[in-house]
Amino acid sequence: MGYMVAGVELETDAEGYLLEPDYSEHAVKVIAEAEGIVLTPEHWQVVSFLRDQYRELGHTPNFRYMLKAVQTFWPEADSKTLYDLFPVGPAKQGAKVAGLPQPLGKGGY
Repeated sequence: MGYMVAGVELETDAEGYLLEPDYSEHAVKVIAEAEGIVLTPEHWQVVSFLRDQYRELGHTPNFRYMLKAVQTFWPEADSKTLYDLFPVGPAKQGAKVAGLPQPLGKGGY
C-alpha cells in the first residue's frame, strides 16, 4: 500500500508508514485522511514538532518525551489531549501522519 501524493506513489511498509520521509503538506493531508483524522491547527503543531525531531535526531520521540516536549509550546496539553488528536497512539500515529518512517520500538531518550 502506498499513498498518492502529487501524482507520485510514496512507498510504505506493511503498516502504512512511509519508507522515506515526505515533508510536504500534501502528504500530511493524504495520510491524515487515510487515517480518518480531520486536521486542526493543533495537529499541525504536533506534526511540525515530530518532523523537527526527526530531522535533528533521525527518529521521533517516544510518547513520554513527546508529551514533555509538546508541553513546552502547548502547556495545557496532556496525555488525553494528544490521544484526542491521534487516537491510535500519538507517537506512532503522529509520526505516520507527519509523513515519517515508522518510529523505533520501545525505549527512548
